[in-house]
Amino acid sequence: MESSPINRLPPDSLHQIFSSLPLRQIMICRSVCKFFNYLLTSQSFTEIISTRPPLNLLALRPPHHHRHRHVASSHPYIHVYDPDENQWLRFNLDFLPFRSLQPVASSSGLIYLWGDSVNSVDSSKSLVACNPLTRQFKVLPQLGSAWSRHGTVLVDSVNRVMVLTELAALYYSGAVVANQWLKFSSNLPSKPRSPVLMSTSVFALCDVGSPWRSQWKLFSCKLTSLTVTHTNWTCLEKHEWGDIFDIIKRPRLLRGEGESKLLMIGGLKSTFSLNPACSTILILRLCLESLEWEEAGRMPLDMYRGFQESSKFKVFGGGDRVYFSAKRMGKLAMWDCWEGWRWVDGVSGYGDGLCRGFVFEAKLTLMQ
Repeated sequence: MESSPINRLPPDSLHQIFSSLPLRQIMICRSVCKFFNYLLTSQSFTEIISTRPPLNLLALRPPHHHRHRHVASSHPYIHVYDPDENQWLRFNLDFLPFRSLQPVASSSGLIYLWGDSVNSVDSSKSLVACNPLTRQFKVLPQLGSAWSRHGTVLVDSVNRVMVLTELAALYYSGAVVANQWLKFSSNLPSKPRSPVLMSTSVFALCDVGSPWRSQWKLFSCKLTSLTVTHTNWTCLEKHEWGDIFDIIKRPRLLRGEGESKLLMIGGLKSTFSLNPACSTILILRLCLESLEWEEAGRMPLDMYRGFQESSKFKVFGGGDRVYFSAKRMGKLAMWDCWEGWRWVDGVSGYGDGLCRGFVFEAKLTLMQ
């Protein structure tokens, strides 16, 4: 490669040539040789393409049975699915000086992971933000290991971070109090289910029913209403919603398209009995501006049969795509709001077939 005529071109000319390529092709070119990798990871080139639209990918969390083994082997990576190309990818994480990596969330090109320090003798966890495309990372202020075991990590579009549990919440923006977490009482009636952080609010489902019958309610909290001691949660409800929460079994929340749509997914109850069977999986969409629900999708019956036979399934993704996994299925079901339903094959490393994941908007941007 050293004798190639392309080496005689000035870097600015090469940057202009490669900047005309789509992001996927740029990533492929980076793996051609060391020269291309150096050229296409330089700060000057990254700044040129920093405004390029991201790749909308799905990142999978490690299988549960890996968590208590030495996950961060000599070649740690994150398993990623590209729905537009229908292919699986691996992003190497060997640039992170941590072990037992557990990816948990993503926003604006960054992936957030829990990790143990290589030199640490105890089990304390660090929350790390990284960009696997530029191989940069930042360690957030230290937290106790209990937060990694019991807390849900939420990140919004401007990388404000919240770690939420039933009893307390931690909030980090890097602006309110420099390099410090703010701690609040959660003040929720029960353990928050599938919380979502979007725009300036946090949304979560809480079961306010009895021990023998669930009754789900939607709660929200504005980030601007955070006080010194607690978070001000309010129950979102309208008379017009009727029995919207009674027809869904084991509902989950996901972020919808943009910052004004919220998705609720669950089994569609066939009756209102105490423990009813479900006829399919339903996706409902809430407009946060008008507070009106609409049906966004309904899993086809032939696809639902695979989930009907499973005792447990997971829902993840968000935006205009939602993914479903179930035990012993070996593949994912995907709902695309534009193209409908289809199967996703090729999931590897998940013995029981039960996957968990999150949306990863891959971008070649430098971390601040």
